[in-house]
Amino acid sequence: MYSVIFGKNPGLSRAEFYSFTRRFNLKVRITGEYRDWLLFDSPRSIEGCFRWLGGSLKLVKVIGEGEEAIKDLEYSKLFTVSLYGRDDWRLWRKLGSEIKKEFKAEGPAKFFKPAKVYAMPAELILKGFPEVKDFVFLFREDGSFLVGETVKVTDPFELKKLDVERPVQRPILSIPPRLARIMVNLTEVRKGNFLDPFCGIGTVLQEFILQGLNAYGSDRDEKRVKEAKRNIAWLRKEFRLKNSAHLEVCDAKKLKRCFGQRFDAIVTEPYLGKPLRRNPGRGEAIKLANELDRFYYHVFESFTDVLKRNAKVVFVFPAYRLSDGGIYRKERKWLGKLGFEVLGRYLDYEERHRLIRDIHLLRYRG
Repeated sequence: MYSVIFGKNPGLSRAEFYSFTRRFNLKVRITGEYRDWLLFDSPRSIEGCFRWLGGSLKLVKVIGEGEEAIKDLEYSKLFTVSLYGRDDWRLWRKLGSEIKKEFKAEGPAKFFKPAKVYAMPAELILKGFPEVKDFVFLFREDGSFLVGETVKVTDPFELKKLDVERPVQRPILSIPPRLARIMVNLTEVRKGNFLDPFCGIGTVLQEFILQGLNAYGSDRDEKRVKEAKRNIAWLRKEFRLKNSAHLEVCDAKKLKRCFGQRFDAIVTEPYLGKPLRRNPGRGEAIKLANELDRFYYHVFESFTDVLKRNAKVVFVFPAYRLSDGGIYRKERKWLGKLGFEVLGRYLDYEERHRLIRDIHLLRYRG
């Protein structure tokens, strides 16, 4: 039995995990759902695929339930303790001491904890592997808990490298590599031709290439395409990759002029409008969304020229945090008229954001 620990956006992470298991054809059976984690049965093959999850932090092998399960933990001279569902220093100390006491018969053991952290970050786990084990306690609302050990973590160092070590960076305007990975997983498409028609400096294209997909990208700005090519050249050298991407300078409203093939999936974040200096009122947000939709409508018309039937599209529309604290998300009935079925919608944002990503998962019915 396993558990997956979600990241800062549990709703989006949960959706990605379900799509990920279907995409990699993993035979997963969910046995428990909680806000920040899932409990499930799965073949061990999930451990080999876990690195391709963008929105989850840890994969935990569950040993048992309650304090009795501590006896079944494998001895480690160095270990740490992660709590999920509880932030309690005394409890953390108590459970760590119980593990240490249990290990005493096999040898000395030490456990550590950074200040104000009750769940060990992936960075610290990676620095300690394989010498340090991360023992995990998963608390349910009724106070009962499961005991397990972290067996895989998403590599934050790799994701950081993909972001800040590439030669061309656009910190404010570029999509985070972790989100690019989530969006690719949402397609559930494992093989075929993938297109990013608003490729910018190539963040989504990087993910296509890393996963061995047939990568295509375009942007109407020739400078952005040149920058994407520089980043892809760096990626291929740094990660020793043989595959690359086909790039074109192309208006997203005229894709048929640039691409002769049809695509299995489109994954993209388009132009989302000018930066907002303040939170808009509802009327202003509606106006902003309507103005952009006049552009997006023609983009989706162009999508119909290059997509295969039943192809998937993961597209970021803008949503807005309003001046009254609410969120405005537009309903777009015109998508259905163009042959696109909305399969899911997921918000991605932080509290400080005025402009919010409204990620749409769509299927082109053809």
